[in-house]
Amino acid sequence: MLHLLFGFLLYFLPSIIGHDKRDAVAIFLLNLLLGWTVIGWVIALIWAVSAERSVPVHFVQVPAGVRYCCQCRTIAYPNAHYCTSCGRTV
Repeated sequence: MLHLLFGFLLYFLPSIIGHDKRDAVAIFLLNLLLGWTVIGWVIALIWAVSAERSVPVHFVQVPAGVRYCCQCRTIAYPNAHYCTSCGRTV
């Protein structure tokens, strides 16, 4: 029974590693349908461990009640719906 559990965990290792990825469902389906082939399992494993592009986050301290434009990084007027610099929605 322990060997069966170990084999099950080893078979679904790419799905376990990639469970928090954006493409987790696709990794699981590739692992489920083509994991029995060694090539499909290796492709799913590489896809699961590959790094996703990170999005840089800019933190700017502004006083309470002041809106901040995320596109052009300028402070907008209070109660403004659009940025005065770039015109995008605040």
